[in-house]
Amino acid sequence: MREPRGFQRMTRQRRLILEVLRNTTSHPTADWVYEQVRRYIPNISLGTVYRNLKLLTEMGEIQELNYGSTHSRFDANIQPHYHFTCKVCGRCFDVDMEVRAQLEREAAARTGFKVDYHRLEFYGTCEECLRKTGREEDAAG
Repeated sequence: MREPRGFQRMTRQRRLILEVLRNTTSHPTADWVYEQVRRYIPNISLGTVYRNLKLLTEMGEIQELNYGSTHSRFDANIQPHYHFTCKVCGRCFDVDMEVRAQLEREAAARTGFKVDYHRLEFYGTCEECLRKTGREEDAAG
């Protein structure tokens, strides 16, 4: 029996990549995922990891956080939520706050468009980098 068109099997590689993503909150890059997966499948290629991340995104198992830079980050939390990116260290964090559905209604009302979803990103300096900066200033002062 053939698999339905568009159906993707959950291969060993795909399952492991998904497990790696579900066990971190760091919103890693594909390179980081590759290094983690290589611990269990030493001969896996970076291309295989990239292809499987793309497929897992298309399957709705993960989300890709593309910031228009040379690399994306990946998140196994597919529920609507916001992110904070530290401009100092580059890490990405989940923001624990209610997703504002009224923003979608307001945007639809102002434009006449159908809004499917929205993405809101916060940028600044994380707590750890603020502490480091504070220590450096104390040492310099």
